[in-house]
Amino acid sequence: MNAADWINRSVSRFAGDKKQASKEPEALAPPAQAATKKIATGASVDALPAVRSTRERLKATLRQKEEALSPRVLRRTLEELRAIVDPQVSEVEGGRRARGVAGWYAGASLNERRDMWLLMSEQFVADAQKVKLAQAQFAAAVGTPDEAVAEVRYRRATVSPRRRLLQRFSAFPEGFRFLVDLRADMLPYLKADKRLQALDVEMEYMFSTWFDVGFLDLRRISWDSPASLIEKLIKYEAVHDIKSWADVKNRLDSDRRCYGFFHPRMPDEPLIFVEVALIDEMAAGITPLLDESAAPADLAKATNAIFYSISNTQAGLRGVSFGDSLIKRVVETLCAEFPRLKHFATLSPIPGFRQWLGKNAGAMLEALDDKERALLGRAVGFEPPTAQHFLTAADTASTLDEKSPVRRMLLHCAAHYLGKALEDGKPLDPVARFHLGNGARIERLNWMGDPSPKGLKQSCGLMVNYLYDLKRLDKHRALLSQGKIPVSGGIEGLYI
Repeated sequence: MNAADWINRSVSRFAGDKKQASKEPEALAPPAQAATKKIATGASVDALPAVRSTRERLKATLRQKEEALSPRVLRRTLEELRAIVDPQVSEVEGGRRARGVAGWYAGASLNERRDMWLLMSEQFVADAQKVKLAQAQFAAAVGTPDEAVAEVRYRRATVSPRRRLLQRFSAFPEGFRFLVDLRADMLPYLKADKRLQALDVEMEYMFSTWFDVGFLDLRRISWDSPASLIEKLIKYEAVHDIKSWADVKNRLDSDRRCYGFFHPRMPDEPLIFVEVALIDEMAAGITPLLDESAAPADLAKATNAIFYSISNTQAGLRGVSFGDSLIKRVVETLCAEFPRLKHFATLSPIPGFRQWLGKNAGAMLEALDDKERALLGRAVGFEPPTAQHFLTAADTASTLDEKSPVRRMLLHCAAHYLGKALEDGKPLDPVARFHLGNGARIERLNWMGDPSPKGLKQSCGLMVNYLYDLKRLDKHRALLSQGKIPVSGGIEGLYI
């Protein structure tokens, strides 16, 4: 099988995986979500079964209809989990026992796995009496020479056996992979079942330590990388889907770079990867970058490094941030290889813009002066223009010419959304929140930067450049901490 056939087969297979994944949350709805659906269809709340805690189920003799494991099997599973953290066994033996439980988990149904999550969350908690006593002793010791010792004892008392359990699971070779996948399995059910939150928070804390960027390796992914690694690139690309073998080869060509962070315990699995184009200007649209027939750019003339796709690959590592360090390390690596590079910027989607516009178009129209409102009204065929008339016109963005009042209004709105819209003091748009949090600034809006159906649907085709000015990253972070989003003069000029 040649490279073209192999990549085409892989693309087809992973495209199928993505479609199937989009169906899983509903198909595998836990009991609490099923109850919500019954309420929505008019069923009586009294008719819904009560959800028993694991404490109640462990004391019972019979399994209720919605429960996966019987009380007897639940008790046996708890015994096996407790045996893992038995203080009388060694780390090696604890890891061996954990591996055995992981083997059971691999063959369990989703609802059986959910019962194990509940056991880990509800049955491995800190001793409440010891915590209460240590807290009282610490409070009494504040301001005395014993304060430091009392604080240490209090901190130790609050550490749950759950943490020790997770450490034992991490002891066997595939343990990291197992725990990351377990949390990925669990994440869709957190909102519906708050009992799982204790386990989730514990895992996020442990992962933030185990996957600290100091332990990660930066590696380049190229066309010469192992086939299995290129498969991962196809599978996990989250911004611009890879469509063919030519598409993959284009993204790994001589004028491109792709880098990923890898953990020593998961050496063949990128945790996050970034795709970079090396060109002689700031990119204004994604189509030329994804053009498989285009000749490679002349690296001798490249002055701009454009980050056009950043993809996290592990859902189970949600809340663990790699992006800031990844971009810094990539910039350092690129500067060493290409000293002529002067500008580092992104070409980014604006995923939340069209949804936000649907809710805020009326307020944006009210901010217009009489002249701008009249021009817009004539363009949409209704004066004064209403939010609905403007939104209908916005859905034809790809047909608007440069002088269109609707196009101008969309740029006004996008600038406001990116540079003014805040939630809890942070940028509303998730991509903006990521890059601005890393010290970038909003540099330029690009009309029809992404004319694909996806781009039109989520942002009326607009894309944005975030500029990483290496000398001003700290200044931009300081501005953001004050609730001020750093923007270029061009973006400021678009504010209404």
